[in-house]
Amino acid sequence: MRIGVDATCWQNNRGYGRHARALLSALARLDTKNRYVFFLDSEEGLAALPPGVEARLARAGSPASVAASAKGRRSLGDLWRMSRAMSEPDLDLLLFPTIYSFAPVLSRARKIVMIHDVIAETYPRLTLPHPLQRLFWRAKVALGRWQADAIVTVSEYSRRAIARRFDLAPERVFVVGEASDPIFRHLPDARLTSRLNALGLDPDHRLIVYVGGFGPHKNLESLVAAFARLASRPDLSDIRLVMVGEYEREVFHSYFGVIKQQVENLGIAGRVIFTGYLPDEELVVLLNCATALALPSLMEGFGLPAVEAAACGCPVIATTESPLPELLGDGAAYIDPHRPLELEEALSRVLESENLRLKMREVGLEAAGKLTWEAAARQMMAVIENLK
Repeated sequence: MRIGVDATCWQNNRGYGRHARALLSALARLDTKNRYVFFLDSEEGLAALPPGVEARLARAGSPASVAASAKGRRSLGDLWRMSRAMSEPDLDLLLFPTIYSFAPVLSRARKIVMIHDVIAETYPRLTLPHPLQRLFWRAKVALGRWQADAIVTVSEYSRRAIARRFDLAPERVFVVGEASDPIFRHLPDARLTSRLNALGLDPDHRLIVYVGGFGPHKNLESLVAAFARLASRPDLSDIRLVMVGEYEREVFHSYFGVIKQQVENLGIAGRVIFTGYLPDEELVVLLNCATALALPSLMEGFGLPAVEAAACGCPVIATTESPLPELLGDGAAYIDPHRPLELEEALSRVLESENLRLKMREVGLEAAGKLTWEAAARQMMAVIENLK
């Protein structure tokens, strides 16, 4: 079969882009039965495509990774160009690795559409603050579901949530998992790099790390408040909160200004470090040096930063509203994101107990090691085979 792939989020540094690059690269490498045609809307990322795939460019006035944002939308012209390109009759199957960049197509090809989570449906005003954006999002997701011959998501947790939210038969929704990139691994002699030192990190400090966006649904106000209370304790005078994530060129709805103001109002500006985007080469070092990673989101479809941290041997404190309890087991401590004191208590336990951290590290490393992109690619190959 010739399989057309929407690769318009290939250059995105956030979760959708990371997921697409890892899954599609593994899929193109392992699936020798089918031919893959990658559709992009800008030349950025062309050079990094997997070997052996065909690339087709449907140039957009504004790439989907920028236009399909919290404050904008893709133009009808850009949508039409991508739709027309992917409707070519030489394609037997179409794969959209995220509903985020979905474009409707006029084609008899079978269609696989990935819906990673139902965060926007569960917390619409926290993710899409403008009514018109919510309207466009609902229309796009409805059309994507209607056109899909198979809907794929990233975890059993999301599979249950999608079936419940959209009243779908569970057998219509398939799970294709995620994994950390091989770069995320335990480094026996990890030391902070000069760049991390320049940001204000000190090897003598215990570091609580957050990795991700600054959207309101990430529940970061609760994290900052819990950290401030802990930081006031004399026995925790050395702790620092390191918040990793793009905040200057973010295309998704960002609450960064609110979080930064909260930090200043609480008088902890000297103890909270905003790093901005960090490349993986820096992030793996930070996670190896960290005391814990906190992911207190109101909802996560997968929670990849937590899996990446576990793969580095970093203890994780994560939301129960995610698949992480199933994925990491005792490799993490879990908190109800609607109960702020649980977060403070979990952070305190992990900070205080070296034995607990050692246990979480061992279990987390083992659990994260069982998740691979090769396994995810084979799951996708099974979905493709089922649609022949």
